[in-house]
Amino acid sequence: MIIEINKDVDRYKESVALGLTAKQLIFSILAVVGGGGIVLTLYKHIGLTASVYVAIPVVAPIALQGFYNFHGMSFLEVMGKKLKMAFSNRPLTYISTESEKTIKRHHAEEAMKTAKQQKKQKKPKGKPTTIKRDPKGRNHKTADDKMPQKVR
Repeated sequence: MIIEINKDVDRYKESVALGLTAKQLIFSILAVVGGGGIVLTLYKHIGLTASVYVAIPVVAPIALQGFYNFHGMSFLEVMGKKLKMAFSNRPLTYISTESEKTIKRHHAEEAMKTAKQQKKQKKPKGKPTTIKRDPKGRNHKTADDKMPQKVR
């Protein structure tokens, strides 16, 4: 038995009527009723064309609420985020805490660290050499510090 499954299972939507989901159907009916009501109310006073132009800004957000979807957010959520970004976000500013004096001090500290490291590298490992003077003023190394001789 072979059962075929659509590859985009996550995108599958149950249609209620005319290929529309329940949300789309409800908001479509609300848009048509709202737009029709505005046009019929204003038709006698300002004419058909002008009443349609008045109805469009009212009907469009209602219809978009049912059909528009961006990253899982509805139209009103997206517009709310856009308005928040446009008006309530304060600009980001950068205040430097690094003056010329601070930079010079940092360079001096780095120089001191490198000087300490160089001193550590120059120190010989093992016993320090001691030099003794004999009564005639000649220098001699102690017996502990003699270098090993080569073996032939």
